[in-house]
Amino acid sequence: MTDQKNTGNLTAKDIASRGVCPVTGHATRNNGAPITTQEHSVTVGDQGPIALHDVSLVEKHQSFNRERIPERNVHAKGSGAFGELTITEDVSQYTKADLFQKGRVTPMLARFSTVAGELGFPDTVRDVRGFSLKFYTQEGNYDIVGNNTPVFFLRDGVKFPDFIRSQKRLNNGLRSADMQWDFWTRSPESAHQVTYLMGDRGIPANFRHMDGFGSHTYQWINAAGERFWVKYHFKTRQGWKTLTDEEANQIVGSGDFDHNRQDLFDAIERGDYPTWDVKVQIMPFEEAKDYRWNP
Repeated sequence: MTDQKNTGNLTAKDIASRGVCPVTGHATRNNGAPITTQEHSVTVGDQGPIALHDVSLVEKHQSFNRERIPERNVHAKGSGAFGELTITEDVSQYTKADLFQKGRVTPMLARFSTVAGELGFPDTVRDVRGFSLKFYTQEGNYDIVGNNTPVFFLRDGVKFPDFIRSQKRLNNGLRSADMQWDFWTRSPESAHQVTYLMGDRGIPANFRHMDGFGSHTYQWINAAGERFWVKYHFKTRQGWKTLTDEEANQIVGSGDFDHNRQDLFDAIERGDYPTWDVKVQIMPFEEAKDYRWNP
């Protein structure tokens, strides 16, 4: 909803999308119905109470109350960029999805993020990095949720809320290393991921110089109805680079809390577009039943 009346050179489509009637230039409700005034509520008589059936008033306050999106519990601080997925190899023997047919170019969005920190948190801390992709295909949106590591802390989602709470702040507003390690040591399945986190991959130099991995195992189906398990790997063409603790601390100490975000923005601004090669691990569906571990 808006009370903008100066429509200028906007097209009818532009005006309508802004909640302004393209004919009169007056404000409209969400359904396009005109609003006679934005200065007075509907009341019962001159001195009466405000009427609840004043739907424009209710809509206006609904929009106001919901215009601030609450911060996410995890991956709150992220940076995104639009791009394209170009399929250069023939994988039709494994999938009939139009998205993955050779020569297909699909618009997409990539979002890179830290995990535990808040919106204003430094993005050069030792933390897993989110690496999530959305592809706008001709058959609908296709999402790949991922990180910059090929493994994860958990196998059973029932423990996910407990894990995230162990990484967040206590009621005193402080983070607790004891709480983090308590969870990890009592969840031995997290050891592989903790090794990645505390190793060289724990602090990527920036978003461009890190690999990405789909967190889940996906399923492909070909034209014959045959099924395959698939894992996505995204290998950076920029080369893999990381920071030491000292280098990361120096960046934060200089007051640069948005180092990775700024690096991505600057690279795109100068036309140095980051690219990744898409790799897949493929296993026939039936083979997984007798494999030496559960894929």
